[in-house]
Amino acid sequence: MAKISILMGSQSDLETVNEAIKVLKEFKVDFDLKVLSAHRTPQEVARYVQEAPKKGIKVFIAAAGMSAALAGVVAAHTTLPVIGIPIETKNLKGLDSLLSTVQMPPGIPVACMAIGRAGAKNAALFALAILSVSDAKISAKLINFKKKMRLKIIKTKIKL
Repeated sequence: MAKISILMGSQSDLETVNEAIKVLKEFKVDFDLKVLSAHRTPQEVARYVQEAPKKGIKVFIAAAGMSAALAGVVAAHTTLPVIGIPIETKNLKGLDSLLSTVQMPPGIPVACMAIGRAGAKNAALFALAILSVSDAKISAKLINFKKKMRLKIIKTKIKL
């Protein structure tokens, strides 16, 4: 049963979202992946978000560009954690997406990651951290993941 739902505003967001997918697959955590738009399919977004807890969803990741309203719309329809990934855009390099995702009104919290692929990877890791509070297996995998990162840095040899 999927624990994490990843929503994308459009198919073109998949290039960025693939970084989150790689992490979740590496951790062997089930996820649901959907294309739903805050502006083009608002009723479907609301319906999906409201029904998601019945399907085992514990955390939402919402990726969107430009006006990037998706994470906020998801958060408006749930009390579950919502993590926003601002998608890099051509005109404003994702600054538009970042500001739209991070500027939420009081009472509608959204955790906002960095613009683009790094943000997608961190969104998955943050979702896993949320789940790790009540899942010892995920917690152990996160501890091991951080240990591997640490060792990689420690073993780095500088070549001049």
